[in-house]
Amino acid sequence: MKPIVLLTGDTLDPNALVPAGGHDPACGAVASFAGHVRANDGLTALELIHHPVLTERALEQIGEHAMAQFGLQTLVIAHRHGRMAVGEMIVYISAGAAHRRAALDAVSYTIDVLKTQAPFWKREWRGTKSDWIEPTTADHTASDQWMETNS
Repeated sequence: MKPIVLLTGDTLDPNALVPAGGHDPACGAVASFAGHVRANDGLTALELIHHPVLTERALEQIGEHAMAQFGLQTLVIAHRHGRMAVGEMIVYISAGAAHRRAALDAVSYTIDVLKTQAPFWKREWRGTKSDWIEPTTADHTASDQWMETNS
């Protein structure tokens, strides 16, 4: 099985991302994560720029690794690009596995690694002013913990 990866400039609808055919009976657990643009320090919008081929391939590789490492039956990674207002969904991840720990860990692994390994260029907007941002120290620490467990 391969992960389902969607890179889009359109609004994300988690209900539309359920794999065709519905729930896999081999999955005793399905865990999901939805990340939204949060109101933070006057933030009015977040802009994500990506490279269509490199970013999609990075998400596919992260997903393939998660599926193998956690023994997943299903994995969906949907990520927005473009400009998003406060409250809009940026990313949606859903993992289906035989057991809950694998599904929960797979979702945590995927978002932690994605934040530092997927090539997105991020710009925060506050009205008409903007600043480019990098992954935080906390983002790198979270990702590094998964990488250390895998070595």
